[in-house]
Parts: sequence; C-alpha cells; structure tokens
Amino acid sequence: MPQTATVPATAEKETHFKRSLGLLDATMIVAGSMIGSGIFIVSADITRNVGSAGWLIAVWLITGFMTLTAALSYGELSAMFPRAGGQYVYLKEAYNPLIGFLYGWSFFSVIQTGTIAAVGVAFSKFAGYFIPALEMTDANILMDLGWLKVYPAQLVSIALIVLLTWINTRGVKEGKLIQTTFTVTKLVSLFGLILFGFILAFDTDVWNANWADAWTMKSISADGNIGTVLGIAALGAIAASMVGSIFSSDAWNNVTFIAGEIKNPQRNIGLSLFLGTLIVTVIYVAANFMYLAVLPLSGIATAPADRVAVSAANAIFGNIGTYVIAIMIMISTFGCNNGLILAGARVYYSMANDGLFFQKAGTLNKNAVPEWALWAQCVVAAILCLSGRYGDLLDMVSFVVVIFYMLTIAGIFLLRKQRPEAPRPYKAIGYPVLPALYIAMGLTFCILLVFYKPKFTWPGLIIVLLGIPLYYLALRGKRRE
Repeated sequence: MPQTATVPATAEKETHFKRSLGLLDATMIVAGSMIGSGIFIVSADITRNVGSAGWLIAVWLITGFMTLTAALSYGELSAMFPRAGGQYVYLKEAYNPLIGFLYGWSFFSVIQTGTIAAVGVAFSKFAGYFIPALEMTDANILMDLGWLKVYPAQLVSIALIVLLTWINTRGVKEGKLIQTTFTVTKLVSLFGLILFGFILAFDTDVWNANWADAWTMKSISADGNIGTVLGIAALGAIAASMVGSIFSSDAWNNVTFIAGEIKNPQRNIGLSLFLGTLIVTVIYVAANFMYLAVLPLSGIATAPADRVAVSAANAIFGNIGTYVIAIMIMISTFGCNNGLILAGARVYYSMANDGLFFQKAGTLNKNAVPEWALWAQCVVAAILCLSGRYGDLLDMVSFVVVIFYMLTIAGIFLLRKQRPEAPRPYKAIGYPVLPALYIAMGLTFCILLVFYKPKFTWPGLIIVLLGIPLYYLALRGKRRE
C-alpha cells in the first residue's frame, strides 16, 4: 500500500472550509455579534441628544428599520456569492477589487478589530464590579508612559481576545458551541430583565411623565440642564443619536463572512440575517420601553458613566441589580467577541486568496480554519486595547460603515443590470423600493453627520483613503510573484 494513501483527505481538510453551521448557528452569529454592551449604555447619549421618550424610541425604530432593510437586501447577494468574505466579495463583484480592498482594509485596521477591542474592554470594565483591581482608575495604573497608560483591565481584555482566538483556531465547531450557548443565554437574560422591569419596577408616575411631552425634542446636558432643539438642528440631533444606535446594531453582516462554512448558504444566510436582526431589533426597542418605565428621562440621560441598564437594574432589583447587569454584560460581551473573532478572519482569508493581503492569511490549518488570519486580527485588536483609542476610532468609522453598507446595497442594482442572467436563489424583498429607501436614509444620515458632527466623518474617510496606496502596493507585490 502506498505511503501517501492518506494525503488527499489531509489536503482536503487544509484547503477547504467545512460546511458545519446550520440555520440556528447562523442566526445566533447574527444576534450574538450584534448584542454587545451598546444596548446597556448608548441610550443615555441618545436621550441627551433628543430629550424625549418618543424620539428615543424613534431613533431605535429608525435604526432597526434600516438594519432589517439592509439584512433583507444582503440576502440576495449572499445567495449569489455563497463563499467566505461576505461584504468584501459583494463590493469586489459589484464594483472592482479596489472598492473591495478599501472595505477590507478599513475592516482590518479599525472596524472589526476596533469593535473586538471595545467589546473586550467592556467585558473587563464590568468585571471590575467583582474585582476592584480591574476598575480603570488612576489607583490601578500598571504603567504610565504619558502617551500610554496601561491598566489591568486592558490586559484582561487582551487575554480574553487571545483565549477566544485560540478556541477558534481549534475549529469552527468549537466556536459555534460558544456562540450558540452564550447568545441563547444573553437573549434569555435580556428578555428576563425587560420582563422583570415591567413586572417589578413599572412606575406609573415616571411612565406618564416621560410620555407627557413625548415629541418635543430637547437637549439634556450631562448635568441635567434642558434646552430646546428646533428646526433643522433636530435632524442633526437624530443623526448624532444614531451613531450610538447604529454601532449597537452593527455586525449583523458577520454571518456573510463565513458563508463557506454554512450549510445550504443560499437559503440559510438570508434567513438568518432576517431572523437575527428582527430578534435584536425587538429586544432593543423593548429594552428602551423598559428604561422609560422605570427611570425618568433625566435619569436615563445622566446615568453614571452612561450605564443606563445599571440604573434600571438598581430600580428593579435594588443594590444587587448592579451585579446582575455586570454578569449579563460579561456574558453578552464574551459571546459577542467570539462571533466577531470567528467571522472577521474569513474576510482576510478571502482577500489573501485574491493577492490583496498577507499570503499566509489565505491558508487553512488542519482544523479547516484560517489560523494565521485569526492571530493577525488578534494582534491588531490587542494593540487597540492598549492604545485606549478604539472608542474614538469607532466613532470615526460609524460614518464609513454606513457608506459601505450603501455601496453594497447599491451593488444589487448594478448586478441586476450587469448580470441579469446570474442565478438568484433569493431576491431582495421589496426591491427596488426598500433598498432604495435604505440608500436614501443612509445618505441623509451621512450628510447630516458631515455638517453636524464632522469629527465623526473626515477622520474615518482618511482611514479609508489610506488604503488606496496600500492597494497599489499589494498589486505591485502580486505582479512580482
């Protein structure tokens, strides 16, 4: 018998993804990647911008509608291109490799890695309720270089990212087990918190006061001072508010990055996008109704460190509520980061196979996962954890993320014209109205940010444009091979 008889099976493992994720797994990746720490925090900033119960809920509904519309539109693209890389592949196919690369570069340098860092630090911050040494205070600084301060919480965040990266190098089955378990746990926990809020802490006087003047937009400062928002400034307030809600609702598209590992991707990716975003939208809106049922608007706007959920939990459970929320957020962020880490590396894998990223990122290990790409993502996320600048970077690219979403959805129109004969197992629901409506809403959001929050726009564009020379350097290197 030849000595090489077992080589083909080994090669198969090392060169092809395994389709081992079902509809439930894919849906849990969508929902789990979306729900991190944002829903527990960002309603404070939204309330400071819009200052009324009606507009607080409206911001979340607008964001939910945009997210659902985008998810339904992405279903068509995911069915046309059911392979690893997701949005990077869609942009490359609809436009050209440069546009795809600019997305991939932004994704690697800030969007995905910055989100992983932010979620990791959120885990450590809330662990600080149980371990005081993890609180990010001057008393706990390990090293102060002036330009860089290192806290134990940052090191724990890095350790968490390293642990989840290592688990995901063991194979997609290990990653999906963590994802499904933690996502189901946090969904049940969030539903429980909302239910207990209405049952145990519903305050009729607070509810009535919050809704007494529900549609008069105001601004509420961090110290509780109230001002009136009039005219076109109201649109700017809505756009500024949506920076937080869009960030909290982002990462729903992560499931498209792992299309190569999903069973029956033509059906299951589109369905998981719809189910996952719908579940999260319902939870987010319900959670904000619960906040309004137990806390006055001023209490939401001035919640200590913006931790609205902590204030709500204290109203529901008393002092123990702080620890209840801390545990919930630790569970939530752990599962969220697992989904982000699992999915993100597949984008770099796809780019590498196109000759536009480090060659080693385009290889699979014996467990059929892109191990090198996973560790490269881990290193960048760890650096961002130490820098402490991930929050600023994410604010900067919220604008860019929506631009890429608009370009991707516009790609549906282009591909229908350019490739009318291409098989489309699933077609975008509501085409052309819903995709066009998303583009119009996204464009309005971006234009308003340019005028009212320029600090959220031009720095993000600079990060993207830095990818242009990198793209041509990558092409030059490709030609030399």
